[in-house]
Amino acid sequence: MAATNMQEQYNEYISKFKQNASQEVQDKMRKAINELERSDDGKGIRVGEKAPNFTLPDATGKGVTLEDVLKNGPVILTFYRGGWCPYCNMELRAYQQLMEDIESAGAKLIAVSPQTPDASLSTKEKNELDYFVLSDEENKVADEYKLVYKLPPYLVDIYKEKGLDLEKANDSDSWTLPVSATYIIKQDGTIAYEYTKADYKDRVEPSEVVEKLKSL
Repeated sequence: MAATNMQEQYNEYISKFKQNASQEVQDKMRKAINELERSDDGKGIRVGEKAPNFTLPDATGKGVTLEDVLKNGPVILTFYRGGWCPYCNMELRAYQQLMEDIESAGAKLIAVSPQTPDASLSTKEKNELDYFVLSDEENKVADEYKLVYKLPPYLVDIYKEKGLDLEKANDSDSWTLPVSATYIIKQDGTIAYEYTKADYKDRVEPSEVVEKLKSL
């Protein structure tokens, strides 16, 4: 199995961001991450816990139920912020590179975001993804997984200045998002592995997740 280079791509993007973004914007983004880390929000569920079941629409509006997918094998479940997030897109593309390995291990991959099905379809097509891309509008499922947090007003202002229209993408004015989280769920529905971080730039390398999957 080839190792993915998502972290390398992240480092290149972060370097460019630091060159182009004002210090004020960088400081506010760092502040928001620090505040989230100190809060009780977005901590996620843990290894050994039961994964909450859900039925969510895919990019075409067809319902996908976790328990049904688990009947055929384990599931890698990843929560991402949206197709507007460059880190999310790099992660989604990295998982796409590993689909043969995931399927040869008898598993399926499910990616979930608060985007509408239309926005999810755009994300799926843009990144040429061959796995489940589901819409969790209003973050109802993410909330059951204890991943939801509310963006502070000063960060909402930055996003709006950058032209990030989350209200349209998510069909919601709540300005809530899931923290980036990845789980491996065994066929009995229990969490075998989790990686949950408040910092959206801190994500596990997808090839490491697949190695964990193969060791189950």
